[in-house]
Amino acid sequence: MQQLTPEGQQIVNNLAQRYGFSQDAVTHMLFAVLNGNGSMAQFSHPEFGGSGQWMKGGMLMLGDMFNYSLKGSIDALCSELSQILADQPGLLRSGSFQSQSQGGGAQQSQVAGAPMGESSLFVPDPADHWWPRELGQPSATGSQNNVRYAYFVNARRLAVETNGQVWVYDTLDHQIGGFSQQQGVGGSILFTSQYGTVNLSSLPVISIDGQPPASPRPMVSSTTPAVTVAPDSSAPPHKRRMSSPPSNDLRTFAPRAFSPMRNSLRRRVSCWSACNGGIRG
Repeated sequence: MQQLTPEGQQIVNNLAQRYGFSQDAVTHMLFAVLNGNGSMAQFSHPEFGGSGQWMKGGMLMLGDMFNYSLKGSIDALCSELSQILADQPGLLRSGSFQSQSQGGGAQQSQVAGAPMGESSLFVPDPADHWWPRELGQPSATGSQNNVRYAYFVNARRLAVETNGQVWVYDTLDHQIGGFSQQQGVGGSILFTSQYGTVNLSSLPVISIDGQPPASPRPMVSSTTPAVTVAPDSSAPPHKRRMSSPPSNDLRTFAPRAFSPMRNSLRRRVSCWSACNGGIRG
């Protein structure tokens, strides 16, 4: 929950004295009206008869349904809080707003329009602007359970925060109109566009926590292709035979390599013997 500035705390104190509620109850209702974008509030506080819902225009539901005096006080308090928030420039979002509370503690909210700006009533919370700054202001924001998302129409980007990581997706040519999350642990995130319901995993990932995603390693074949060396047809025949790699087996290579040398030595020995014999004779 955001912290109130001294000015915001003073407003809460004045309202608490005028309507006969505690400062804690008025603070609770202030944030309930703020979360309802100034036009509605879902609250749960003992001083308000437990759980209830208020909507601008006169609709009010309380657990203590027959306590008309309490109903009048809560309706007047919510109406004044709504006007105070509307007087804060950039505090309330423009566009459509949806808020839903599901069974089992699941919470879902979707807002179309620019997010809440700075106000003299609240201390700025850096967590409210969790997406990369270069994306600018989102066209719509929302949250469900532990997942938050921000949609940037002009940049064609979708930022999703889950498990402490911020993923940025390329929305391609999708015109996103809403988001949903399947129930259960590890439920997938879905969105609707002109193509129907689409799984978030089908979009290209641009970055994860500001870093480009790791590229998949190329597949390496387990077998090495054989290399065949073709003989050079322009080479002489005796060189053409040596175009293939020589054998490492000395038993097959030695006779071919040393036979001419052995024959040459034999001829020289015969010539030397004949010459020596002729001299002695």
